[in-house]
Amino acid sequence: MIAGVDEVGRGPLVGDVVTAAVILDPKQPIEGLNDSKKLSEKKRILLDAEIRQKALAWSIGRASPAEIDSINILHATMLAMKRAVDGLTVRPHHVLVDGNRVPEWAYSSEAVVKGDALYPQISAASIIAKVARDNDMVELDKQYPQFGFASHKGYPTKAHFAAIDAYGVLTCHRQSFGPVKRWLAQQQQ
Repeated sequence: MIAGVDEVGRGPLVGDVVTAAVILDPKQPIEGLNDSKKLSEKKRILLDAEIRQKALAWSIGRASPAEIDSINILHATMLAMKRAVDGLTVRPHHVLVDGNRVPEWAYSSEAVVKGDALYPQISAASIIAKVARDNDMVELDKQYPQFGFASHKGYPTKAHFAAIDAYGVLTCHRQSFGPVKRWLAQQQQ
């Protein structure tokens, strides 16, 4: 019972940081698992459905922009990872976390740099988290079409900066992040 854990959304200026934990079923292999960034959107969506169907357990964890602003992005990511693993319906014997650190928790675990390309459990978590966060951005785009979240996914792009300049900062923006913080400071002058 090895769980893979990965995160998506540490760099964007808006929305939750999203993590996923996945325990794969060795009796139901899934072809094509890889780091979500190396897969097309279409392939990620297909694999997301297959993972949710075939995995022994999967769970999504989140930390909100308010939590990110309160405890910083690193600690918020660790919190979201804890939430994802705690949400699994099957208790893992070991947890493989993509990256160079693991949350403080009671699980046997190890950090694996570039683990999303090395371990199918982490690849699966990468895909689930990426599809979930992308879906969040599509929903946010419906609420605020002028921001273009469906295209830039909340990352600090020229289009996103232009939208902030034109329409201001939203409550879902991470106010502790430099570009948002600077914009807010300019408005107070």
